[in-house]
Amino acid sequence: MTTVRADRDAQSQSTDDRAVITLRGVEKYFPIKEGALQRVVGHVRAVDGVSFEVRPGETMGLVGESGCGKTTLGRCISGLSAPTGGKIYFRLSDADAARLDEIDAVTDGERSEEQRKELARIDRQHGITQLSGRAWRTYRRNCQVVFQDSFSSLNPRQLVKDIVGRPLRVYKESSGQDLTETVVSLLESVGLGRQHLYRYPHQFSGGQRQRISIARALALDPEFIVLDEPTSALDVSVQAQILNLLHDLQKERGLTYLFISHDLGVVRLMSDRIAVMYLGKVAEHGTAHELFEDPRHPYTEALLAANPDIGAEKSEMRGLHGTVPDPASPPEGCRFHTRCPVATPICGWEVDDAVAWLQTNEILLAGLTDVERRSNFDATLVFGDAAAANAVAGEIRDGAVPASMKTALDDISTDESRVNIRFAPVEPVELEDIGGGHLTACVLHTSMGRR
Repeated sequence: MTTVRADRDAQSQSTDDRAVITLRGVEKYFPIKEGALQRVVGHVRAVDGVSFEVRPGETMGLVGESGCGKTTLGRCISGLSAPTGGKIYFRLSDADAARLDEIDAVTDGERSEEQRKELARIDRQHGITQLSGRAWRTYRRNCQVVFQDSFSSLNPRQLVKDIVGRPLRVYKESSGQDLTETVVSLLESVGLGRQHLYRYPHQFSGGQRQRISIARALALDPEFIVLDEPTSALDVSVQAQILNLLHDLQKERGLTYLFISHDLGVVRLMSDRIAVMYLGKVAEHGTAHELFEDPRHPYTEALLAANPDIGAEKSEMRGLHGTVPDPASPPEGCRFHTRCPVATPICGWEVDDAVAWLQTNEILLAGLTDVERRSNFDATLVFGDAAAANAVAGEIRDGAVPASMKTALDDISTDESRVNIRFAPVEPVELEDIGGGHLTACVLHTSMGRR
């Protein structure tokens, strides 16, 4: 085990001037296929341009509703799933990160030959999708995962001795009696012992199985661990034990965590910095103190308000209404505006938003036969007769549609059985630093809202 630590320290150089993990515009799309020939007709944008870094010794929290892309991003970082686009870098120095910023500021067609070579060097040395051979093995041993479902992540046909010892055998770190003693040491570090060596996973409780998973993740003395909702399937009392264990192990071994969870109370307890994800993108990013004491995105505020244990009385919001938009066709502006109680006219209202609102009245949409799109912001709704078209146009103009949606309308007119509807087009709302490293993607706080 000491040789592993020595090898890691030698390769890490100074941990003060490099991030353990750096993400730059990471994307993960899943194809949608139809027909007998399985033709690709679209993509589900599970992760859609995520960027942040995880510094040595810190815990980065990743929170959001189910389906926001948290686990998919964790699998991309750990190498279990290849990203569709973007880059994931391991041990990227601050100097190389600054160089990347300079290169990324120049469009691909305008980059010099020197910049192209520099980018290729950085990708080759630090990009996990381009690592191979010894470099890839080094990354895999230094990036481990603790999964949410401890039972399915442990081989039910193997003894604990074999489960925890397998990484050591694969990397030829130990064998024979030394292997057994190393496994015992690992088990003792997570609160188990020698008496558990020759048992199967089904003979343990959920908390004990999670301890075995943690012991396996620690076997190769990794630098970075992805914790994918490690306590969500456990009782409250057991959750506290596991969280305390993870905290103690981090202090003892200098570990770096990516802590994925939907439980804001747990994230607040464990994290130094937090990234809030919504529909594949990061909506807000900052220190744990900033996000809990001064949230700057309505989605973050809604998550806090939905948790009765985290000062919900500080927020006027009381939960969210509506459903998450289709990740295969997310809104072009702010992705949260369809559910946001403080949405503005420049948040990116689209034709689909008007149709979705009209769907609450089945009579109004009963005569809709077709939608002729020119863009997400401009389309013609085709009805069976002029009366239906006039009724829909009148409802959008004068009905109880959101005031910000009405203001965003550039045109609403009828032509016999057709309703022409056009909204003011907007640019995507990107993360912006609003001071002290606190980033948000809300027009209420960024320069986009001040234009």
